[in-house]
Formats: sequence, C-alpha cells, structure tokens
Amino acid sequence: MMKPTINASMDARAWAMLIALSVLWGGSFFFIGVAVAELPPLTIVTLRVGLAALALWGIVLALGQRPPRRLGVWAAFLGMGLLNNVIPFGLIVWGQTQIASGLASILNAATPIFTVVVAGLLLPDERATPLKLTGVMVGFIGVVVMIGLPALEGDGSLIAQAAVIAATLSYACAGVYGRRFKAMAINPMMTAAGQVTASALVLAPITLAVDGPLDVSAPSTGTWGAILGLAVLSTAIAYVLYFKLLASAGATNLLLVTLLVPVSAILLGSVFLDETLEAAHFLGMALIALGLSAIDGRLWRRRGPGNAEPSFRGHRLAPGSGRRHQAMGRVDKR
Repeated sequence: MMKPTINASMDARAWAMLIALSVLWGGSFFFIGVAVAELPPLTIVTLRVGLAALALWGIVLALGQRPPRRLGVWAAFLGMGLLNNVIPFGLIVWGQTQIASGLASILNAATPIFTVVVAGLLLPDERATPLKLTGVMVGFIGVVVMIGLPALEGDGSLIAQAAVIAATLSYACAGVYGRRFKAMAINPMMTAAGQVTASALVLAPITLAVDGPLDVSAPSTGTWGAILGLAVLSTAIAYVLYFKLLASAGATNLLLVTLLVPVSAILLGSVFLDETLEAAHFLGMALIALGLSAIDGRLWRRRGPGNAEPSFRGHRLAPGSGRRHQAMGRVDKR
C-alpha cells in the first residue's frame, strides 16, 4: 500500500474549509458559554460527542454506508478519540477551573508549534522548514496580541497551565495519528463518526461517576439549543471538515486552525454579542495573517530571488532551457 502524501501548500478550497472550520470551532465558545450556566463541564463534553455521534451515524446510514467491521479500524477510532477528544477535553476542562479562559486560549494556540515539531519528526512529507517555524511563531504572537497581554499575567496554577499545554500536545499527536485513516481508505465522515463514538463510550461512565445522572428536564430550552449547536455544528460538521483537511492538507496545515479560532471567536462576538473590536484585535489578526502566509509559503517563495527564471544578457531562455541550465548548475557544483 502506498503511503499517503499531502499538499505542502493549500489551495483555495482547502483555505475555505480551514476558515469554515475555525468559524465552527470559534462558535463553540458561544455555545459553551450558554450551556455552562446550567450544566457541569464534563456533562457538556459528553453530550457534545454523544449527540454528534448520533447525528453523524444518521447521515452515514442515510448515505448507504455501513460501519467498518475490522477490529483494527475501531482500535484506530479509539486511539483518535483518546488523543483528539478525551485527553485534551479533560485536561482543558480541568485547567479552566484554575486559570482564565484568555490564558487557556493563548496556550491552546501553541498547538501548531507542537504540530510542526511532531509532524516534522514523524512524517517524511511534513518536514519543518525555517519559514514554516517562523510563520508559526509570528501567528502565535498575533494570538497573544489579539487576546491581550494581561491574560499572560493570570495567577492560575502552574499545573493547570501545564495541563492545557499537554492538551495542545495531544491535539498535535492526534493530527499526526489521524493521517493513517487516508491510508486505510476510511471515508472522512465515517472517521468522524467513529472517533466521536469512541470518545462518547469512554467519557460516558466517567461523567456518570463524576457528575451523576443528568435530569433532562432541568436545562432550559436555550441550553438544549446551545448543546445541539455545539454537537451538530461545532463537532459533527466540524470533524467532517477536519478529516477531509487532514487527508488532503496534512497535520501541520490543518492545525493552523487553532490560530484562526480566536479570530473567529472575537469576530463572532462583535457581530452577535456587540463586543467592541479594538486596535489590538486588528494588529493581532494582521500578525496571524502574516504568519499563515509564511507557513503556506507560496507568496514568499514567489518573491524569493531563487525563483526567477535564469536568462542570458537580458533575454529569456527558451521554454524548458531554464530547467536544463539549473540542472547543469547543480551537476557542476557537485
């Protein structure tokens, strides 16, 4: 079986999917903000993945697809669910009981940094480059500027901060681990359904032990609406986009979404919650855009001096001769 390869630079369709994913995940902050007033965090997480699993399996079965029967596939779903949901969700939920959400958001935005390192070590077709590393750092600085430097001065527990950082490392490992589903020829929608199903099966008994049974009549209509939005939009649909992007663009490009999620969350807050956009927000967004352009690389490679076609005495070479000349130059240098 051939190893799957990915596109180092994303096309317009991939960028559109990445932005859509950031909006769906950025909206999760709004849904969680509504639901957390009446439900404990672990219950929200379990309802999120459980209802998303029901929605995805409904779509999968309606399309005539059948669940995989191979034990190895379900073991992979379990591994992905642990790395991408159970471990990071649990660490972040616990961490946010000790530290402010702004600091948690900044720490979460470190995900691409870990992803560049982990993918560079484990995936031959996603090697880290100086331009990519620079772009990630510039984007991370943009998140810090946009959310605000005071968030870094929180007096939360150092262990809680380490927990959120560990969650970002888990996300990075999930991005690398999830590349296997393309090689296994698993449909992205099936992968999304299998992952959240495995997550729900692991989380359900833990939630029952910690939070106890849920009284379904207790939450208000608004809370249930937020839970449905969180499950269907921010989880079910979002994870279909996630696995499509992972298969085509790779782990490093996919997890750039964590730089865009704060942008989406702030813009959604300005539109729906009448929150004010300040100069720091625009400066942070500009830095994030600059970082993303560096990670994508095409604009920077196009401007580089090494990309101009060689010529003699001001005349352009005949088609194809530039490539032959470059090849000869490489031979001479040896």
